[in-house]
Amino acid sequence: MKVPSMIAAELRRLTASPMAVIALIALMCVPILYGGLYLWANQDPYGKFSEVPVALVVDDAGVTTTTTDADGTTHEHAENYGDRVAGNLLEDGSFAWQEMTASDAERALKEGTVDFTVTIPADFSDALASAAGDDPRQARIELETNDANNYLASTIGSQTVERIRRSVAEMVGSEAAERLLTGLSDVRDKLSEATDGATQLHDGAGTAESGSSTLANGLSTLATGTKTLADGARSLADGASQVSAGNGQLAGTADHAADLMQQATEALPTARTDLAQAMAEQGLTPEQIDTVLARLDPLADKVRQGNAAAQGAVDSIDQLAAGARSVADGAARLADGASSAAAGAASARDGAAKLHDGLGTLGDGIGTLRDGLSRGVEAIPASTPDLREAQADTIADPVQVSSDKVAAAKDYGQGLAPFFAALAGWIGIYALFLIVKPVSRRAVTALHSPIRITLAGWVTPAALGALQMVGLIGVLGFMLGFEFEHPWGSLGVMVMASATYAAIILALNVWLGSVGQFMGLVLMVLQLVTAGGTFPWQTLPEPLAALHHVLPMGYVVDAMRQLMYGGDLSRALWDLAVLSLWLVGALLLAGVGVTRMTHRRTLRDLQPSLIG
Repeated sequence: MKVPSMIAAELRRLTASPMAVIALIALMCVPILYGGLYLWANQDPYGKFSEVPVALVVDDAGVTTTTTDADGTTHEHAENYGDRVAGNLLEDGSFAWQEMTASDAERALKEGTVDFTVTIPADFSDALASAAGDDPRQARIELETNDANNYLASTIGSQTVERIRRSVAEMVGSEAAERLLTGLSDVRDKLSEATDGATQLHDGAGTAESGSSTLANGLSTLATGTKTLADGARSLADGASQVSAGNGQLAGTADHAADLMQQATEALPTARTDLAQAMAEQGLTPEQIDTVLARLDPLADKVRQGNAAAQGAVDSIDQLAAGARSVADGAARLADGASSAAAGAASARDGAAKLHDGLGTLGDGIGTLRDGLSRGVEAIPASTPDLREAQADTIADPVQVSSDKVAAAKDYGQGLAPFFAALAGWIGIYALFLIVKPVSRRAVTALHSPIRITLAGWVTPAALGALQMVGLIGVLGFMLGFEFEHPWGSLGVMVMASATYAAIILALNVWLGSVGQFMGLVLMVLQLVTAGGTFPWQTLPEPLAALHHVLPMGYVVDAMRQLMYGGDLSRALWDLAVLSLWLVGALLLAGVGVTRMTHRRTLRDLQPSLIG
């Protein structure tokens, strides 16, 4: 009995009746139903989030902010960030947002009509605006979930609120940055004006320094001149004092002479009378006396004239003496004033020199200030409103993630397809072994060729499994629209995987019988959690992570990812090499078991199987 004959006999048995055919067809469809339906249901759940009901509660009372222009004009602005956030969410349509009151949202979440609630509290805007005041605090967005509705809704809600938080932070940060940049632009303008003013001040300080030099030179000349004037005024005062003293002596002598002349003049009448009497006593006649007296009267007139002249001269001399005294006093005062003026001029000369030095230092300082202001202007880049808006957006969101995939799945369903296709292949083979006999007992009894018996027991389920994989890949590619970078390679991997699974379950059945069929279920469960089909295998507990490197399904998943997404083909070849080792090893193990059965029957071989 040859291998094709044994395979044909098994196929005739499987199709011996209409019910058997139906059962075979049903079991053949298991991988398609399992893999196709599950991946269809989960093909693009993220794209359906717009149909997930979410309650949005906006209690934000808004805030009024005050700004002051450069010219001192004050403006008040009413802002409600809560309304802006709500408007963005409703416009985005990422969920089926439903605006509700807080009480309605709480009731809807409890009843399950919404999956989670997002609340923007009353102080939301006020908290966002507090960063500019002296009591800054963080704004809150409140998320409330109900795991009794859906556990993943909590995770989705947390991610949603985090996305809202980032968008709000970006919006507020952009506005704050734009205000800051506008302020810097104003500062730059003012610094530019200050630079111009400092330049003018520096030029003025240079002019003042030059003028102070001229002033210092003039004051030095003035000091020298006033010193000479003071010395001359002192000499003049001394001479005037001497003249005044001489004039005083002259006035005293003149006064004495005038007194004598006055006395002489006043004595003339008495002297004339005494002289007339004396001549009369000498016997002169009156005529003689008159003659003598007539001769003396002109002299008396001269004396009187001299007295009048002397008295006038005395008055002039007295006036001269008084004038000389006034001149002496004035000269003394002039000398004192000239000395003070000389001292003041010297002081002014020294002050002017210090002023010149100070103005030089001031000019240097103003030059340093001007240069510093100029560097400050250069350090602040010139901007325009459009540039400031772009800069503010960049400051608010400085990092852009550039995502590039070496190999990419187009959606969530295609991302899960390798894992569920590998799992569906195992389930399909496992289901086939419910009706396919692992080993023909008649062949074991009649033949003594373990190789032919083993191959016949493996080829039948492997061939049926290959048909299952053709149907599965067809459903994934044509009905669900999944993309395959290497479609024939993907099909080949799944056929290889199905054949390997068939060899493994065959070996389990040969060695353990119905218990081996159960162990196939246990092995499926182990591979379900260790294949790394959903979360990375590195997240597994250490014992399960070790099994990932041993069991075959993980290699099937990896090979499918490389071929389906356009990854590393060398990795797919390595995965196929591991599957080949499992295939050959399982067939050898099954062959050893069949050899044992053909040469030595046991009581277990004669007992009916628990399954079928």
